[in-house]
Amino acid sequence: MRNIRMMICYVGTAYHGFQRQNNARAVQNVIEDTLTQILGQQTLIAGCSRTDAGVHARQFCLSFRTHNPIPCGGLIRAMNSKLPGDIAVMGCEDAADDFHARYSCRGKEYEYLIHNADVRDPFLDNRALFYPYRMDTDRIGKAASFLEGRHDFTSFCGSDGMKEDNFRTVEYIRISSTDGMISVKIAADGFLYNMVRIIIGTLIEVNEGRMSPEDMPALLESKDRKLAGVTAPSHGLYLNKVFY
Repeated sequence: MRNIRMMICYVGTAYHGFQRQNNARAVQNVIEDTLTQILGQQTLIAGCSRTDAGVHARQFCLSFRTHNPIPCGGLIRAMNSKLPGDIAVMGCEDAADDFHARYSCRGKEYEYLIHNADVRDPFLDNRALFYPYRMDTDRIGKAASFLEGRHDFTSFCGSDGMKEDNFRTVEYIRISSTDGMISVKIAADGFLYNMVRIIIGTLIEVNEGRMSPEDMPALLESKDRKLAGVTAPSHGLYLNKVFY
């Protein structure tokens, strides 16, 4: 029995997230159906993360087991010939028997894109959040710095995702701006439900003066989701890197 590690990327616009759904189209359904067809056996996969409907992934790791001896290079070619155009297999290799896409993962980096311009770009539709007001990257960067380190992120967790342990370690939040595109990259050892999108919504409120950067420590301490910003739309979010 082989244990396969596969890296894919996808545009999430047409999918109800990654996780298998019984009544909606999800990336996992498409990958499993395609693998089952190619390998000639029912194939179930484990994914490195759950992504919300509309969220994209530049790097997404999955693992599965098979008796089929097809070489990884052949499997990549076969998968990419059958998958829809918004999903692609980037890499594939035989992994150690104890490798698991989810449980072996040490952390992830998400990127949120904000198109900060006067005019909406139709070519960025469903790829970035359009925001036509001035963005003060120094101000939101100062607010973001308070979120780095190990904290209880209950205030930045959607109500459906509350866990017994809401502590996470944010390794960094990096904000950059190039030609009207603002990038917010957040790396952590794990993420709560909607955590990145709520952080982005909070930073936007800081930018608009409804909160100050210095409010962040008290917001973390409050453990009150209602005090944080709105949940930013999913279409600006990318799972950017997965760390093992």
